[in-house]
Amino acid sequence: MALWIKSPLAVLGRNAEGGIVVEGSRIAQVIGRGGSPDVAVDEIFDAREHVVLPGLINTHHHFYQTLTRAYRPALDKGLFDWLRALYPVWGRMQAQEFRLATRLALAELLLSGCTTTVDHHYVFPPGLEEAIDIQMEEAERLGVRVVLCRGSMDLSVDSGGLPPRNVTQGVDTILKDCERVVRRWHRAQAGAMTQVAFAPCSPFSVSADLMRETAALAQELDVRLHTHLAETEDETRYCVERFGVRPLEYVTRLGWLSDRVWFAHGIHFNEQETRLLGAAGAGVAHCPSSNMVLGSGICHPRALEASGAAVGLAVDGSASHDASNLIQEVRQAFLLQRSARGVGAVSHLDALRWATAGAARCLGRADIGTISPGMQADLALFRLDELRFSGYDDPVAALVLCGAHEADRVMVAGRWRARHGVVLGLDLKELRREHQRAAQRVHGVA
Repeated sequence: MALWIKSPLAVLGRNAEGGIVVEGSRIAQVIGRGGSPDVAVDEIFDAREHVVLPGLINTHHHFYQTLTRAYRPALDKGLFDWLRALYPVWGRMQAQEFRLATRLALAELLLSGCTTTVDHHYVFPPGLEEAIDIQMEEAERLGVRVVLCRGSMDLSVDSGGLPPRNVTQGVDTILKDCERVVRRWHRAQAGAMTQVAFAPCSPFSVSADLMRETAALAQELDVRLHTHLAETEDETRYCVERFGVRPLEYVTRLGWLSDRVWFAHGIHFNEQETRLLGAAGAGVAHCPSSNMVLGSGICHPRALEASGAAVGLAVDGSASHDASNLIQEVRQAFLLQRSARGVGAVSHLDALRWATAGAARCLGRADIGTISPGMQADLALFRLDELRFSGYDDPVAALVLCGAHEADRVMVAGRWRARHGVVLGLDLKELRREHQRAAQRVHGVA
């Protein structure tokens, strides 16, 4: 079947003013102004009221944290104290609560125009050993493209780390399960819907042995690596006091500086470290809202890009950001960089690039992130018929400056997955009720 998405109001893609032809899971043709398809089409979608973007790509998240949004004991705390308040709560999660958290996060992302998402899951209390499998099942159900990070923590508070013992695992258990989930779920080919990466949590919750052995296993199995790094000044002090070096040098010694790696946050890299990241071709997931909520600091994505590093955008975990809306995060990134570095520091197109092509580069994906022939047909279509947009001139800029918050239609791999604020095949009201009850159980009030 060939579908012509015809004559969009605007499109973030070169020479595509006349529309996009989709065949199967891929973009078969982009059509210039006044042009027509080279092939016979079976269906035409009139897009003259829609702004068409490449499907947005979220490069860092923690789905399970949707269960602890606006959690009173964790409010107004910096990262380390915030984690101490939440680890015991997260340790109460069981499979059903986790499944609902994952389903809700995926639905929320999809409605925001996100077609590919990362999740970094590193909390494995007893009974949740198959967390990655649950997430894969939910992603397949909703048709969202995922790169799921098999996270890990082996340093509990008893060993000088931050997390309680019941959410950590031993190195052998972790590595064995990393290999298992790759064998079961990872697909390396273009158009893959499910991929796996390895993601020890952070320098203050993971041993050097686990970091080193995970990097070696990732190279052996040819998968990517992800971890939190350079998020706070407390983390820098911790690494200097405990290891005698700053965070980037510490992980570099353990085999963690290459084009296989992307780091979450990357706020506190200095100029020399930024150059090293670029030379290695590493990536950074920029998390503006989370960084603002926790008062962690401001990443410098333009400097990272200038060095040669990849930069993607991310909503981060819902307990530090309290939303899983990627188109809103585009606006946050734009505003944060303007406020920190001046009006010439960033344009709306820069912020959109971080959520599309830049994010794809972070994930090592050459098949998503742009609208061009041969790419996967991952598309987000937005209408400008709300009061917030009235009076616009540039339709693409309006999405960012006026604050788009929901896509009208979302396509993943050539299939519509959301229409008119509805995730196809999902009762959102019932999901919200079940999820809220699950959250209360985890909070210990039900």
